[in-house]
This record gives sequence, structure tokens and C-alpha cells, in this order.
Amino acid sequence: MLVYCFSARVHYSKWHNILLRPRFSRIDCRVSREPSSCNRPSQVVFEDTCRIALYVSTSNNSGVNMEAWLPRKWTGRFLSTGNGGLSGCIQYEDMAYGSALGFATVGTNNGHNGTSGEAFLNNPEVVEDFAYRSVLTGVSIGKTISKQFYSVPHAKSYYMGCSTGGRQGLKAAQDFPEHFDGIIAGAPATAFNAIISWQGYLHQITGPPGSPSFVSPEQWADFVHPDILDQCDTIDGVKDGILEDPNLCDYKPERLICPSHAKDRSTCLSGEQAKAIRKIFSPFYGSEGELWYPRMQPGSLNMRPLNGKLFTYTDEWFRYAIYNDPDFNTTNLNLTDFAYSQAANPFNINTWNGDLSSLKSKSGKLLTWHGQADGIVPSSNSERYHQHVSQTMNLPPVEMDSFYRFFRVSGMGHCRGGPGAWAIGQSLAGVGGVVDEEMRRLKPDSEGEEGNVLMAMVRWVEQGIPPEDLIGLKYVEDDKTLGVKSRRSHCRYPMRNVYDGVGDGDKMESWKCK
Repeated sequence: MLVYCFSARVHYSKWHNILLRPRFSRIDCRVSREPSSCNRPSQVVFEDTCRIALYVSTSNNSGVNMEAWLPRKWTGRFLSTGNGGLSGCIQYEDMAYGSALGFATVGTNNGHNGTSGEAFLNNPEVVEDFAYRSVLTGVSIGKTISKQFYSVPHAKSYYMGCSTGGRQGLKAAQDFPEHFDGIIAGAPATAFNAIISWQGYLHQITGPPGSPSFVSPEQWADFVHPDILDQCDTIDGVKDGILEDPNLCDYKPERLICPSHAKDRSTCLSGEQAKAIRKIFSPFYGSEGELWYPRMQPGSLNMRPLNGKLFTYTDEWFRYAIYNDPDFNTTNLNLTDFAYSQAANPFNINTWNGDLSSLKSKSGKLLTWHGQADGIVPSSNSERYHQHVSQTMNLPPVEMDSFYRFFRVSGMGHCRGGPGAWAIGQSLAGVGGVVDEEMRRLKPDSEGEEGNVLMAMVRWVEQGIPPEDLIGLKYVEDDKTLGVKSRRSHCRYPMRNVYDGVGDGDKMESWKCK
């Protein structure tokens, strides 16, 4: 494998410091000076690639580190990738995935380095990069580089990201749709200030470890989650550890309250703990009764905001971006703080515009998806955004289908993982961690888009054939080399998967979208 690496520093189109490093099959990601907190010291590449790393100023006080990966076997397609959390980390795994499938692929560090939001402190230019400008910069510069490298402009332009990357995708669809023909936004962290506040509200509900209302991670795993499955797993007709539609689950934690005569209380709950669980699985309202954020869905996995510590993103967002005070005590955040964050909404980071008329008028396509077991960004918020667009544009879902489709992926956690058929081609992990010869032969005009949301989007944009559902795969022990355990066809919202009542629950053919 050949990888040619160039690095450059760009200040308003002035390039210098060009460096050539040939013949690597594993990219040393430290070339771009990413900090160790990004946990991406290297990345395997799957195709002959020209890698260009550069710094681009966005103001006198800010700029982005970005990279463009240009594959030898170019399809004429351009792809922009996203980020996660508050992080300033280029997601090299996404760069490797996109370039291996023939996309000229770009990614940025979101305007700052590392996983902390400390760079936001007293620097609104960096916050602006984080809110939207990093993606705009990467796309604009990346398309120029691609055109110069291949001597022709790209034919079609795409975006793909999850979590913060999903929010970045929706920001593009709402505010600058002219840059993309197709946008894939997974588990989008929209209503951004609300979700940051909601994560802080969860800490208010439970308190720290030792509080009467605190439910430990061990209690969640050992008997609360099993009890949720016991009450709700078979609602969809199959006992498989997956809630096909968590909206149908009205979980009642009170049956886990310890009997009055119980001597061993290690496997049951107090009344205060049951009350806290009820609140966690209920919507989050403001002081005026307005809905700020929907509920955590029953059956959610990896619920990091419930570990007894204030969620890191909440702590850093309020200290460094909202109050610009590194010493601000975030342990006692309240509705007043949450309302202030909502009102501040720096650079409209909420990303909650329901008018997608510009995207529709230019024939752009938006595909969102969300794991139904997401314990960090609840899937119910993506349903709420779909409803918001429908109401804002005065369109029923069937008319929105021409430009905007939303898919619910059962049994998937945050962006990946879980007991369901979660591998939908949403990332390198979503294709089993490797792009092999079979993957590279995927064509949008074949049946090869099974388990590949990216190629399904290409087919929609370039052939006008929209995805009716997303086919997900579940590998045995999440290891592609061990084979496929099950397949599931994930439905387009507002439809849901319904079991036929007679077939094998692991068989895709036993489920229908209705």
C-alpha cells in the first residue's frame, strides 16, 4: 500500500512546509499533532492514498487542523466526515473508510485539539469553529484540493457523521445545504444546549454515589436492565434482549422495591431509587412547562451520564463556553443555568431549524438514523426533530420522504454496539473494522448496499432510488471474521418493525415494516 503524506500550513491560501513521506501502510496520526487524549496514534489504510495535512486560519484567534485523503481509485465523489462530543479530534477511522470506498475524504479537528472543551474559554472564535465553521472550512478547502489533485471537480458531494458529527450534518442540511448532495446524520446531538442541560439534570436526579436516589452502574446492569427486558422485551413478539420500539415500553420500576421484610437489600431498590428511575424515563421540562428534552428510552445502554459524576460535556460546556469561568461550580446547576444556556445558544449551536426548504429545493437528500438503545443521545429526540420538520414545513411524512428519511435502529447503543443488528455501514466499525475486496467492489446499482448506509445514500442521490429501509448486520461476538449472527431490516420512521409471529426472530424475513 502506498501512502504519500504532505503537511502544510495555510493562511488564506498561502501554502508552505511541504513534506513527502512515501510507502506507509499504516498512517502515523501524530503527523497532524493530535494529542494523546484523542486515542488515535495510528490508522490502517486500505487503498493507495495521498494524504495532505494542513492548518487553516479561520480568524486571528482560531483555525482548524484538517486532512484530505485522496485515493488513487477515485470515484469522483467527495466526502466530509464529522467529530464526536466536544472533541477536537480528526476521526481517522472515518477517513480510512471513506477513502477506501473511493471518496476524496476530508476531516478536521473541529477548531481545537483534544477531547476537552477548555479551548472555548474566552475565545468565541473557537466556539464558532465548533458550532459550524470547521465543517465549512474543511469542505471548502477540501474541494479545492481535490479539484487540483485530480484536475477535475468532484461529481457528487456527501457528508457522514454521528453524535456531534450527526449534529454537524443537520447543521449543514439546515444552513448550508448547497455544499452537499447527500447528508447522513447519525444519532445527531441536536437541541444541543438542551441535551447538555439534560445530562446535567440527570445528575440532579440521582446525586453522587451514596445519595438515597443514586442507582449504581452495577444495579443498572444486574437487575434494573434485566427487569426492563422482563417487562418489555416481548412486546415486539420476540424475546431476544432487544426492544424493537422502546416507545411502547412503560417501565414500572416499583416492583424492584425491597419488600418490607427483606433482609438482603443488595438486589432490590429503595423507594427513592425507583422514583429517580421514573424521572430518568420521563421528559425534561423547563420552568415554564416547556419541553426541553425527551426521556431516556428504556433499554438504553452505556448510560454514562448516570455514573454519579456530572457529565464531562455538561461541566466543560458551562464553564468554558457559557459562563467563561473555569472556576464556576457546576455541581449545583439548576433550571436558571439551563435556561441561560438555552438563551445564549452561541452561534445557533442548537441546530433546531425545522425549515429544510433550501435542501429540498436543490434536490438534496438527508438521511438520519438513531440507535434505539442510545444512552447518551436518546433516540426519541430524533423522532422529535422529524416531527418538528413535518410541522414547520407543513408536510406529512410521506411527502418528506422525497428529501428526508429517518431510520430507527433497534438494539444499537450510541453510534455503534449493542445486541441488535447495528452494523449498517455507518463507520469503519459499522463494516466490521476492515474494508476488504468485497467491500471495495460495492456499487450503488447493485444489491451490495446491504449493511451500508453510505452506498444506500449514493444510490439515492445518483440514481434516484431512496432506501426503503436500512439493512443491519449483527456479527457473532461483533467479530466479522466469525460470520453474521443475524440481519434486521430497520424501518423508515414513522413505521415500526412488526414480527410475523411464526418465523425465526433472528431472520430478517420474519419482520415487516408497518
